[in-house]
Amino acid sequence: MRRLLGLIIAAASLLLAGCGADPLYKQEGYVFGTRVEVSIWGLPQQDAARHVAVILADLDRLNAKLHAWQPSDITRLNAHFGRNESGNADTELIALLKQAKDYEARSDGLFNPAIGGLVTAWGFHRDTFSPVTPDPVTLAILLERKPSLADVEFGDGGVVSSRNPAVNIDLGGFAKGWALDREAAYLRKNRVYNALLNIGGNVLALGKKGNEPWTIGLQHPRQPQAMATLALRDGEAIGTSGDYQRYFIKDGRRYSHLIDPRSGSPAQTMEAATVLAPPSREAGAISDAATKPVFIGGIGHARHYAQRFGISEVLIVANDGSVYITPALQSRLKWLIQPPHLYRLH
Repeated sequence: MRRLLGLIIAAASLLLAGCGADPLYKQEGYVFGTRVEVSIWGLPQQDAARHVAVILADLDRLNAKLHAWQPSDITRLNAHFGRNESGNADTELIALLKQAKDYEARSDGLFNPAIGGLVTAWGFHRDTFSPVTPDPVTLAILLERKPSLADVEFGDGGVVSSRNPAVNIDLGGFAKGWALDREAAYLRKNRVYNALLNIGGNVLALGKKGNEPWTIGLQHPRQPQAMATLALRDGEAIGTSGDYQRYFIKDGRRYSHLIDPRSGSPAQTMEAATVLAPPSREAGAISDAATKPVFIGGIGHARHYAQRFGISEVLIVANDGSVYITPALQSRLKWLIQPPHLYRLH
């Protein structure tokens, strides 16, 4: 009887300990030159930690593989293109390049991962950058050559070539979103259905945080806090491009890393563009890539380019702080900082 009573007490103690355990596991890292945060709900802490370790290791691998200015598969491929030579890429990189090529076509070339030469000319291909403007002659030459992923061709056996030696690939415009899709697929494959992946503000939600949706903040482009919160639905991904992430100020003018391929100069159309991609296998990549034509194309074309990517929920912060937003997204936001002016995005 005493033994039975002892077993009951021990079992009850374990049950209470389990009830008291934190169902949320969260870990941060630093990859792709930005902060990464992975949150998993409802798993034993040890299991969640193991999955997060796999994800962070894979992101480190992708960062080393896709780096635009440190030695990587991308820099080696660019070196071959610059010498009018063919290079080789594995199946993963080829799939990524083909996806980027499709997105470039959808955006009328405003999302253009082949303009790494322009990004270098503006000084953004380095870990730290100073306020310098490029030589006008250099810009003119690069613009005349019109590098594009349309110039890139794929052959048998992983051979990749470019008809244009000015092609210099920089996948920073959608690599973070692409990585979101990859890591979300890993979690689903391993039956992890409630998680939040955040790579530098590109966020993808799986399931819920217990009985509540995953709720995120939308960064204000000119203040250090969030301007609104949004509850994400299962499978949705959100991305933002802004002139406050990588930039310098010279002579009172702000220059960001968001280069307009048409002018060769940083786009100065707005402060920030946010898009919410519906659930799909490419939700992360779409939420990242689509922000570029929305930002660069300007407020008047934002809805058009969003629709090209199947997106109906868009938010624009104009240069004067005014907010333009689609009704579908406005109905879901909770404002923390009320915009000075709020307009419907047509």
